Amino acid sequence: MRFLTAALILTLAAGCRVAAPDGPAASPATPKAFNPTTTATDTLSVGATPWRQFFQDPALAGLIDTALRQNLDLRVAMQRVEVFQAQYLARRGALFPTVSATGTGALDRYGRYTMTGVGNYDTNLSQNINNDQRVPTSLTPDLFVGLRSSWEIDVWGKLRSRRKAAYLRVLGSEQGRNLVVTNLVADVARAYYELLTLDNQLVILQRNARFQQEGLRLIKVQKEAGRVTQLAVQQFAAQALRTESLAYETRQRIIETETQLNQLLGRYSQPIRRGPALPKQSGLPTKLSAGLPATALLRRPDVRQAELELQATRADVDAARAAFLPSLTLTPYVGLNAFRANLLLDPGSVVYGAVAGLTGPILNRAQYRADFREAVARNYEGYYRYQQALQTGFREVVVGLQGLENFQSVVNLRAREVEQLTSAVATSNDLFVAGYASYLEVITAQRSVLEAELSLAEARQALLLQSVNLYRALGGGWQ
Repeated sequence: MRFLTAALILTLAAGCRVAAPDGPAASPATPKAFNPTTTATDTLSVGATPWRQFFQDPALAGLIDTALRQNLDLRVAMQRVEVFQAQYLARRGALFPTVSATGTGALDRYGRYTMTGVGNYDTNLSQNINNDQRVPTSLTPDLFVGLRSSWEIDVWGKLRSRRKAAYLRVLGSEQGRNLVVTNLVADVARAYYELLTLDNQLVILQRNARFQQEGLRLIKVQKEAGRVTQLAVQQFAAQALRTESLAYETRQRIIETETQLNQLLGRYSQPIRRGPALPKQSGLPTKLSAGLPATALLRRPDVRQAELELQATRADVDAARAAFLPSLTLTPYVGLNAFRANLLLDPGSVVYGAVAGLTGPILNRAQYRADFREAVARNYEGYYRYQQALQTGFREVVVGLQGLENFQSVVNLRAREVEQLTSAVATSNDLFVAGYASYLEVITAQRSVLEAELSLAEARQALLLQSVNLYRALGGGWQ
């Protein structure tokens, strides 16, 4: 028996050898600075600033606060955390023994042979007639009431690895919730600034429409005086109609943006309270510090989530490797056992015992190999997703930093363009009255200043959105 036991253990151990997989392909190292032409020395990142300090507009702060309380995507993310917490509790519970209350009843027919023993019907039947526990008939009742337990001893760390993976996924789901918060804060800010831009453009269109209507009235007077033709009146009227149509398009876009923003806030359509108009929006800083990539990118929830998922997949690989090793299971029991129901409560019916089992795969290990191969592939996938998250974050920060500088220049230049074209409109009107300019020059000047003012509003919006995008790219908003 000792020889057979030792041979069985050696056979199980020999069947547990698993070839170590090759490591994933190396990825490029993270640069030391976001701008390759400069040496980064500032370790502070605007991503560490709470969103209430970053967004100074009280109206926007109120909208973000409402979204964090009522947004449905965020509530879904919170329930996803609950799901992973439940899975962790299940994995943790697998480390402890299970105890179950059991009541069973059975009828057994033993074989008829001449050897003495439990299975001998003749021997059991010929027991002392005064023994109430003897087998009464050829069909033997077997009644048991008691407690049964099962406990897998985690010798190789398989269950602990699974518990570790589940715990890491709980932490990863919390970072996923933080990612939803970060994106939600940025989405509300973007929609709010788009709404302010549309309001500004509507004001521009309405003001220019009044100027064009006044110009149309004057050109009609000029036609009656014989100084211009009907063609000039038609050109002025067409321009005024186009401006009016653009105003209606802008009103529709305002409604669409308000509806989208209300959905982000987790409510049905209602008026959106605005703060200062777009030209007066100065709450966001125009110069933002990014810090060092090695520390700034680690604030991003998606990077943290990818890192935790990578660690979880490593634990999955350890668990899949340990599954090839033999598992030790203890099954103790205690209760009352009798061949007759009226004897179950007799003190002599008390039974107890324990069974220890050692099992391990030897033949047909395809399922274990497949699980191990899948775990290794998911580990590599987690590694590449982590590198992908780093590269995505680096790209977004670089684009945001450069965008702040470039769009600030765009705003300054377009503001000067609007000043020049506004002066050109006044000059063209004076020259037209004096007879030195045609009506086409007046129309061109009016159209140019309208397009320049609309473009300036879009540039101001782009500058604000660059600040918001950079704040999100640096992991801001989830504090």
